[in-house]
Amino acid sequence: LFMFSIVPMVGIVMAFQDYNPSKGWFGSPWVGLKWFKYLTVIPDAKRALVNTLIIAIAKVILNIIIPLVFALLLNEVKNMKFKKTVQTIVYLPHFVSWVILANIITNILGANGIFNTVRSAMGATDTVLPMTMPGIFRQLLIGTDVWKEFGYNAVIYLAALTGISPSLYEAAAIDGANQRTTFLKITLPLMKPVIQVNVTMAVISALKQMETVYLLTNGGPGNKTQFAANYLYQQAFKAFKYGYGNAIGVVFIII
Repeated sequence: LFMFSIVPMVGIVMAFQDYNPSKGWFGSPWVGLKWFKYLTVIPDAKRALVNTLIIAIAKVILNIIIPLVFALLLNEVKNMKFKKTVQTIVYLPHFVSWVILANIITNILGANGIFNTVRSAMGATDTVLPMTMPGIFRQLLIGTDVWKEFGYNAVIYLAALTGISPSLYEAAAIDGANQRTTFLKITLPLMKPVIQVNVTMAVISALKQMETVYLLTNGGPGNKTQFAANYLYQQAFKAFKYGYGNAIGVVFIII
């Protein structure tokens, strides 16, 4: 933890320098808050930040609500064989890498993919590319992420539900509590620690999201689907603007 998470934080100084690898930290000129001011005036940076926040907020909300509701519903199933089968099926997408998933999506929604092939068979003469349409792409990205991870999150919630003593529900039933009251007074409070951990992990995962955008569109067209992590990578490691890229990283740390 110290070597890989604490020591590299020293590199934050590059965000305040016009960093040159040949000169190092001690030889590169200091520029103060130049790169942070740069972030506020560059349209691509603003677009990347807005896209990141919209997608991240949607992912966090859906990746908490959908798995929780699914886990509560599955927990009510009495047929254990059916319950385990469903649990396994929804858990499987978690093990599919984003590289494979991106190829599947491309084969479905690409110019020669299944989507356009079906449209052509139905008489359509134009080609629709959802991955190049910013509004649809956001929904596609959010939906794909939720589909891939909700099974994994649901298993965590199911484990938490299993740990709640049945005697609490029995006592509530004797006292005349309905399902709504039981959920609000027993289930939700006892699952609160697990939900807090999942929210924290969901926020971190949503803000770091890069693979899907990079693999599907690499931020195009015209940076309309640009994501902050992808933008950081392009600026720091392709355009070699190390100070600017580090400034974006500092903003990430603050968030």
